Amino acid sequence: MEELKQKIINEGQVIGTEILKVDCFLNHQLDVAFLDRVAKEFYERYKSQRIDKILTVEVSGIAIAVLTAMYFGVPVLFAKKLQSKTLNEEMYEAQVHSFTKKIDYNIRVAKKFLNEEDHVLIIDDFLAKGQAALGLAEICDQAGATVEGIGIVIEKDFQEGGSILRDSGYRVDSLARIVEMNEEEIIFGEE
Repeated sequence: MEELKQKIINEGQVIGTEILKVDCFLNHQLDVAFLDRVAKEFYERYKSQRIDKILTVEVSGIAIAVLTAMYFGVPVLFAKKLQSKTLNEEMYEAQVHSFTKKIDYNIRVAKKFLNEEDHVLIIDDFLAKGQAALGLAEICDQAGATVEGIGIVIEKDFQEGGSILRDSGYRVDSLARIVEMNEEEIIFGEE
């Protein structure tokens, strides 16, 4: 998605060779009109698939998931990271390692919201090591749900997450794939 690439170049901030900050439009402050175009792009790529639910992990994926779900006319389901007193029902659960926070945590989805009849589109803001998407796919497997695809806004192609997911048989659509970056330059690969 050319508009996304230009936005990354113009507004993103590279830290070292592995961290890209896009908090000015994607995951802290949200450029809603732009993110609506991102969501429409996911819809265009998956509109021929049966999609019953959009699944993401809290927090950064929620905005994109909500906008994408509006195009499909389906609910958004987001995996919770933190245990809560209100999460007292039966849950599907998977462990995920956060690349940016360098911690392991469990993500949870209530069993009443996901089942074997669901066809799911997983949506997330970033793909680096692939742990969040793998955890969400594991939860779908536990439920017997079908993963129709994984939509990623920005993939760091130089890290192994995309390869792991594709080698596992998942369809992965990344709107911008970064093959290399440093504080002077961002090099994009094929979408």
